[in-house]
Amino acid sequence: MGKADTKDAKVRHSPLHVDMSQGSGLLRESAKQKTSRNTKKTDAAEEDFIDSATSRRILQMARDQQRELDEEERGEEFPEDDDVEFEDEDEEEDEEEYEEYEDVQQEFMTPEDAALYAKYFNEDEPVSLADKIMAKIREKEEEEQFERTGEAPGTSQGLEGEGVMLPPKVIAVYEKVGELLSRYKSGKLPKAFKIVPTLRNWQDVLYVTDPASWSPNAIYEGTKMFVSNQQAKEAQKFIQIVLLERFKEEIEEKKTLNYHVYRSLKKALYKPSAFFKGFLFPLAEQCTLKEAIIVSSILSKVSIPTLHSAAALMRLAEMPYSGPTSLFIKVLLDKKYALPYRVVDAVVFHFMRFAHVEEALPVIWHQSLLVFAQRYKSDITEDQRDALLDVIKVKNHPKITPEIRRELISGESRPIVDEQMEV
Repeated sequence: MGKADTKDAKVRHSPLHVDMSQGSGLLRESAKQKTSRNTKKTDAAEEDFIDSATSRRILQMARDQQRELDEEERGEEFPEDDDVEFEDEDEEEDEEEYEEYEDVQQEFMTPEDAALYAKYFNEDEPVSLADKIMAKIREKEEEEQFERTGEAPGTSQGLEGEGVMLPPKVIAVYEKVGELLSRYKSGKLPKAFKIVPTLRNWQDVLYVTDPASWSPNAIYEGTKMFVSNQQAKEAQKFIQIVLLERFKEEIEEKKTLNYHVYRSLKKALYKPSAFFKGFLFPLAEQCTLKEAIIVSSILSKVSIPTLHSAAALMRLAEMPYSGPTSLFIKVLLDKKYALPYRVVDAVVFHFMRFAHVEEALPVIWHQSLLVFAQRYKSDITEDQRDALLDVIKVKNHPKITPEIRRELISGESRPIVDEQMEV
């Protein structure tokens, strides 16, 4: 086989020494990037338009250059930012001096001056925007009164002590709010009504709206707003002033309770201490059996924190006895909370004091004692167990008493502890 002829074959590359002498010394040149039509269009668009960030940087650079030129012409040594820093330091020094001045001023302030200062600059309570608006309106009304009558503001009314004088414009506004609330069914509440919980004198403003005329829907919305936006102490006042009175009025006049008022009571229980102090305890002092049944159904359906329930149970056990009180005690005992021993002792003493009562006790009393024996028979001492057994010998019910005796006898004595849990 003969040798192939390679004279006409094409050489793929030049000799090595030729490539090295002509090139950059690299064995292979970098591949050329392929440019597509879309890339060319994008580059052309970028050349025509400048984005907003680049424009801001250019403008800022122009402003800096112009400011430097102006400073050189005026011969200024410090730029404007340094002046701002010096001003901030001066303001901090002024604040420190003012605080020292206040400390010294309090040493030389008379009680009359302190009372006047506290009146206009109350440091304990935060001032809301609504208070500022009402203060401005009151100030304007006082100026108009002085120009019209020549009398100092508040002298003709003879208001003293804690009395509050509302401006006529505020009274007119909230009288209209009261008219709207008397017809309220659903929808948005008036904005003037929404700011009432934030006012210092919210009770005076609330009185102008005439809560007795509110619709049941407005009662529910108002309860929800006051309970959620106020502290327990303030919410307690609203519950007692508005909700308790409406509850009694509806039961007395209609012999039933409106659905929205019922929902209002459930909503009020989200502030347990406010509900107990503002509604349950005042109601228990003079309560009908129908009212007690309705309130007990609410207490049984809503979850109450253990300590609040224990405190309420202890307070009810110490109150003068009535049938509704036994019903409230029964419902709270039936929640099966782990009560502190102090509360258990109070309930035991509550039942023990009936050993010398001659009158016949209602069935609800025996039922509440049965629930206590079922739930807490192992949380009482042996002496308390013997005392309760002596009570049921005197106060006997043919069907319930045998169950109470069986529960008490089957229980175990509680462990002796040195310290009692506080409510």
